[in-house]
This record gives sequence, C-alpha cells and structure tokens, in this order.
Amino acid sequence: MSVNIALPMPHKQVRQASRAEIGDRVFVVGGKILLLVLLGIAVLMPLLAIFWRGFSPEAGQGGGLVAARELVTSANFHWLLGNSLKVSLSVAAIVVPLAYLFAYALQRTLIPGKGIWRGMSLLPLMAPSMLPGIALVYLFGNQGMLRGLLSDNIYGFWGIVLGEVIYTFPHALMILLSALSLADARLFDAASSMGASPAKAFRSITWPATRQAVFAAFCLVFTLTITDFGVPVVVGGDYQVLALEAYKAVVGQQQFGRGALIGMVLLLPALFSFSVDAWLRRRHGDSMSGRAQVFQPAPSKLRDGCYLAIVVLICAVLLLVFGMAVFSSLVKFWPYNLSLSLNHYQFNDTAGGGWLAYGNSVKMALCTALIGSVLIFTGAYLMEKTKGQRGLNLTLRMLSFVPMAVPGLVLGLGYVFFFNLTGNPLHVLYGTMTLLVVCTIAHYLTTAQMTATTALRQLDAEFEAAALSLKAPLYRHYLRVTVPICLPALLDIVRYLFVSAMTTVSAAIFLYSPDTILAAVAVLNMDDAGNVGGAAAMSTLILFTSAGVSLLLAWASRGLLRRSQAWRQTAPGH
Repeated sequence: MSVNIALPMPHKQVRQASRAEIGDRVFVVGGKILLLVLLGIAVLMPLLAIFWRGFSPEAGQGGGLVAARELVTSANFHWLLGNSLKVSLSVAAIVVPLAYLFAYALQRTLIPGKGIWRGMSLLPLMAPSMLPGIALVYLFGNQGMLRGLLSDNIYGFWGIVLGEVIYTFPHALMILLSALSLADARLFDAASSMGASPAKAFRSITWPATRQAVFAAFCLVFTLTITDFGVPVVVGGDYQVLALEAYKAVVGQQQFGRGALIGMVLLLPALFSFSVDAWLRRRHGDSMSGRAQVFQPAPSKLRDGCYLAIVVLICAVLLLVFGMAVFSSLVKFWPYNLSLSLNHYQFNDTAGGGWLAYGNSVKMALCTALIGSVLIFTGAYLMEKTKGQRGLNLTLRMLSFVPMAVPGLVLGLGYVFFFNLTGNPLHVLYGTMTLLVVCTIAHYLTTAQMTATTALRQLDAEFEAAALSLKAPLYRHYLRVTVPICLPALLDIVRYLFVSAMTTVSAAIFLYSPDTILAAVAVLNMDDAGNVGGAAAMSTLILFTSAGVSLLLAWASRGLLRRSQAWRQTAPGH
C-alpha cells in the first residue's frame, strides 16, 4: 500500500512565484495606466482644447456660438468651403480610379518589374506635400519648362488639383493594393467553368470584394486634400481653401479663435468618413475563408500590355515631377542659367532655417521612430495579449483610433491651445523638440497601432499560456519571444514613423520654435520668401533621406530577421 503525500512548495519557490505574479501585474496594469495617461495628454486633451477655444465666449477666445454663426454664414466662408469641396472631390475622383488601375496591374496581372513600379509609386510618401507644388511651378509656371502645354496658369484650381493628385496617390494605392491582394482562386475557377467572361467575373467577384476599400480610399483622399495646405500655399494663387485659411489665421494673423472654428469644420468630413467606413467594415465582414486558395492570374498579352502602359504612364509622370524638383535644386539660376551648382544647398546663406532645420528633422524622426515604435508596439501587446481590465482595454482602443479621424492640421491646433495655456504645468514643453515628437507620434499612432495589432493577433494565445505555466515573467516572454517573432512588423512601424516624421508639416507648423524648426517647415518658409530653389533643395534632401533610411532599414532587417527568426528556416516544412 502506497501513500501519496503532497509536499509543500519550498518557501523560496513560493516567493519567486509571487514575485513573478506581482511583476506581471505591475507590468500589465501599470503599463496600461501609463498608456492611458499618455493618450489622454497627447490625443484627448488637445482635441477638447479645440472645442473649448472655439466655443469659449471669453474675450480673445473663439467668441462662442455668436462667432461660429457669423463664420458659417459669411460669404467668404461659403466661398472657401465651396473651393475646398470642389478641389477635394475632384482630386478623389481622379486619384481613386488611377490607383485602382495601378493596384489591379500589380496584383491581378503578369506585368514585368512589379517591384520597380511599386517603388516608384511610393515616391510621394517620401517628400513633404509642398514638393509636387514646387515641381509644378518649374514645369508649368510663368517661367516653366512646359508652360506652353497649359492654356491657363498653373496657379489656381488646377494647380492645387494636380499637386494633390500626386501627393495623395500612394495613400489610396496602399489601401487598394491590400484589398486586391485578397482573392480566392476557387471563385474565379467556378466563374470560368460557368462560361463567365473576365469582365463578368470582375463585376460579380472582384468589384463586390473591393468596393468597400474603394470607398475607404475615396474618403482618405478627400480628407487628406481638404486638410492639406502645403500644395495650396505653393500653387494656390488667388484660389483660397479652408486649410490655408486656418493656417493664415493662426500663423499670419494670430486669430486663434478663428483657427479653432475652422479646425472644427475640417474635423467634420474626417469624422464622417471614418464613421461611414467603420459601419461599412462591419457590414462587409470577412472577404476570404480559411480554405481560400491563392489566386494566380492567367497569362494575357493584351491585358498585360494595356495595364503595363497605364503603369508606365503614371510612373513617368511621377518621375517627371520628382525629377524636375531634384533638377531645379541643382540649377544655378532658373531659367537663365541652367548650369548645375550646389548653391541652393548653401542653406546658411538663406532664410528658412538652414541646416539646423534639416538636423532637427533627422533628430525628431529618429526619436519618433524609436520611442514611438516601442510605446505603440508595447501598448498593442498589453491590449491584445493580456487578460483582465476589459474596460481599460476598450478605452485604450478607442483613444488609439481617434487620431485616424483627426487631420494633422486640427491636431496641431489642439496642441497649441492645450500646451500654450499658461496655467498648464505642461506649458514648459511648448516649443520644444519633446512636444514635436509627442505630436508626431500621436498623429501617426493609429496606422502603426493597426500594424502592430495585426501582427500580434496572428500569434497563438498558447505562447502566453506556456509562459504562465513556466512561471516566467511576462515582460521576459515579451522581449524574448513576442518581439523576435513580430520583428518584421516592428521594423515596418519604425520605417513608417521615420518617413512620416521627416515629411510632416501640417501639425508641426504651429509647434516649432526658432531652435526646433523642421526641414518641412523650412520648405514653406523658403517658398514664402521667394527662394523656390532653396525650397526644392530642402525637399530633395527630405526625399533622399527618407528613401535612404527606408532602404537601409530594409537591408539591415534581413540580417536581423535571419538571427532572430532562425526558427522559420528550420521549422518543419520550410
């Protein structure tokens, strides 16, 4: 007869287990509370400050409902609103079909050189929004190289439309590329066996699966256009829009109340688009099942030839615009002396911020990429991979999605109104590099958050369960298991934040000081001072820096992935 006697756990192991549990709780609950405080300061409070400033009846503030009523009923506001709507709708109507054709060519045809075409299409992401406008001036301006091709002056409606089309094209393209990459080959095989033509298969299969993405792209392009003042300030001429009016009201005229009211107006289309898009996503549901088969397009010389012509034409236009900007930065004196020179890169001899601005931008981009990626990825991990605090998780998710519906111009105004309050203890941050980094991270938070969440949701929950059963601290599991597995997504976040920080101007335009001026802001200042060559040179530096760092990260990530994800190479079936 045997007797089983349960031996008590040694006190040392009990202490170790309790310490691990306490450490995990501090890591999870403390991390979430810290994240909530940061999101409240960086996202929620600046937005509330806009509404307080706009509707405050106090003297020197927004003027309350009376001022708001006077603004929206004035003839000038109706003219500005009409111009903004006309431009935004025109740009969206041009960009979305072109981006759809381009994305379809990359995902559903067999055209050669897809990687090259895709890289060219993303060029506008690497430069500030003013660069297309500057290039258009050199191409079609009063002394432009191709000025005879246009019957009208480039300054005005069509100049803004053309500049915004180039600026917003890659944003719409990325959404449509993602939508068209999801296709179940079984549906097309069934349609083909039933005798359906390619056009019929497109109408019955491809279009229903992608029309929600088309609407999302339309809303994104519309919102980016109506809230951008970079292109209008360069080629707008006498054709004024709301975003430019808000910029002038705050920066040029110090009318903060008027800027707050216009900022609230610009917030409406973004909120409407975000709400309708979220509603459509819920109705749309999943487009692919777990049994879906990868779609491989069949060869077709006629189809591939037509789409290749479209892709080449679009890329040629992009190369012409950006090549013109680079060339103009090297010309000694346009258009009388076209010899090449680096005079425009002597920024210290001109107004605008000089090399200090470029150095500040690189510094801010590095801080934004490194600090932002750590905070965003860790926050996504705490929300997705830890149990408990359901209400806190819901609040964090809601705050994380708010920046997607807030244009950069509006967010920047909110930062001015909140952090510039003398009674605010955080007022000491106003005009510092720290605040610029915080604002930039908050501005681009949602896209990075969605990237991290998508990667984390692909990990099985058994990873965390195994760590708990082994009494391993959660933070150690996070650093040694989760981060290495999700390293590709983390590097994508780093690259996205760096490029966005280098090119941003809409939010940062209100927050810099003489010591923290940024390169994109210097482009605006030099263009305002008439130094268009210097503006082109600074834009070119931003473009090459963004592209160079992106390529460097892509190259460096290969070695990091080989070291941190060797298990992928040795796993069964690989």
